Amino acid sequence: MLRYLRLYGHFMRFSIGRTFEFRLDFFFRVFMDLAYYGVNLAFYKIIFLQTPNLGGWNQTQIFVFVAAFLVIDAITMTVFSNNLWWFPLAVNRGDLDYYLLRPVSSLFFLTLRDFAANSFLNLLFAMGVLGWALHQLPDPISFSGLLGFLILLGLGSLLHSMLHLLIILPVFWLQSGSSLHAIFYTMAKISERPDRIFTGWVRKVMVTVLPFCLIASFPSRLFLEGFSWLIVLHFSGVLVIFAAGILVLWRWGLKSYLSASS
Repeated sequence: MLRYLRLYGHFMRFSIGRTFEFRLDFFFRVFMDLAYYGVNLAFYKIIFLQTPNLGGWNQTQIFVFVAAFLVIDAITMTVFSNNLWWFPLAVNRGDLDYYLLRPVSSLFFLTLRDFAANSFLNLLFAMGVLGWALHQLPDPISFSGLLGFLILLGLGSLLHSMLHLLIILPVFWLQSGSSLHAIFYTMAKISERPDRIFTGWVRKVMVTVLPFCLIASFPSRLFLEGFSWLIVLHFSGVLVIFAAGILVLWRWGLKSYLSASS
């Protein structure tokens, strides 16, 4: 474990140094994400000009949910997204050989090598939005409740990235990775909406088979509505099942992989 932590520290130092070689790109990406945050907040503000609640939550609670999603998105962009974006290209061009030859887990190397420094700055902004949203709540927040909420947001980010990886892994058998990315980003928009706005079989699918509704909604529900073993077990079960699915699909993919030397 310590070996991997030291390795990740090297990843971070290398990525930060490389980022500041292109400062214009750095600040443009920061501005782009801040605009995205503003659009999301404005979207729900406009909705609440027409209705007093949405999915059972009032405006204050919805802003906590929005802030939770923004934090999850910022964590994902900081830690995972750049790596997952380049993964299909590594497979198609044979660059995956470079990772498979390393004396560490190839999956660890592939998914965590690039640390996005600009997104880390936006993570601080997202945490600021979360602090503002939490300050609007009428009841005091306990330290344990806040800590649990932040841990759940980290797990939500992990689930978000796991779903992304699971959707792009079929690139081992396909030629195009861009279409797989497009499928993921289209479906990921669902996670920006409270799960209770969906009903019937659609909601069942979105909390089980394609659990995008779990990413931000379930952590927010546990925080805003109180602890529920049912939600915790559901969330934990989905994480375990999808992690196992990734490992199985990864091994199948490696068996089908044609290296650059093939």
